[in-house]
Amino acid sequence: MSQQDQQFPAQQQEPPGLTAPMSPTPDHGESSYEGHGLLTGRRALITGGDSGIGRAVAIAYAREGADVAVVHLPQEQEDADETKRWVEQAGRTCVLIPTDLTDEASARGAVATAVAGLGGLDILVNNAGFQMARRESIADITSDDLDRTFKTNLYALFWVTQTALEHLGEGGVILNNSSIQAYQPSETLLDYASTKAAINNFTVNLAAEVGSRGIRVNAVAPGPIWTPLQPATQFPEKIEKFGADAPLGRAGQPAEVAPAFVFLAADSTASYVSGTVLGVTGGKPVF
Repeated sequence: MSQQDQQFPAQQQEPPGLTAPMSPTPDHGESSYEGHGLLTGRRALITGGDSGIGRAVAIAYAREGADVAVVHLPQEQEDADETKRWVEQAGRTCVLIPTDLTDEASARGAVATAVAGLGGLDILVNNAGFQMARRESIADITSDDLDRTFKTNLYALFWVTQTALEHLGEGGVILNNSSIQAYQPSETLLDYASTKAAINNFTVNLAAEVGSRGIRVNAVAPGPIWTPLQPATQFPEKIEKFGADAPLGRAGQPAEVAPAFVFLAADSTASYVSGTVLGVTGGKPVF
């Protein structure tokens, strides 16, 4: 796909955003992803798995043979139901967990619900995230903004991971969703970019801590990817040029990010990979 083939008309939603109103509809790999049994019998918890990258990962994991639990906000039920439909179409179990991860008890409880529904846990994908780019300067970032961004992107990451580690054994995998913003921060995403840089540090440090338990920890750093977060948090006029500044000349699709999460989750492909951040950025450097 070239930038010339990709058209993003100006559009806007309110957070957290849904898939159905988006134009064009994102590609989550529904018709393209083919599994090869890389995750047969594994049990995965994906936060923010209702749409975008999370849905693409859920579909890919299911087609690779994994059962999946998806954490989503209650107002994202429509998207979550669609994700569940695709997972079950692949013949796998899908547990939906509507909850707000910015509440500690709810975040920890989501892990317990996933373990109960799946019969255990082998893979944790910390994918849920929030950003808000409709601002002009640091002066526009309120304390409420900071709370929402940091609690979604960092606090929940800690709470969910701490609880998941009570259930992950040898061969367990933790994957975090970082961002190109950790390396090339946008001025309008100062708070979001800060959390993503912290996630990189979290990934490396946790990998060092739990390596002796046989648990691998890695992160994926996507570039501009077409998900509901974009029309829900960007100025409408910026949507028309979304991703055009990437060296490949276009935005990416969720289906183009999911294989990185499969690669890092599977022992057959990444058994000696831990403490790294894998960029899927359309050519933007992650160093």
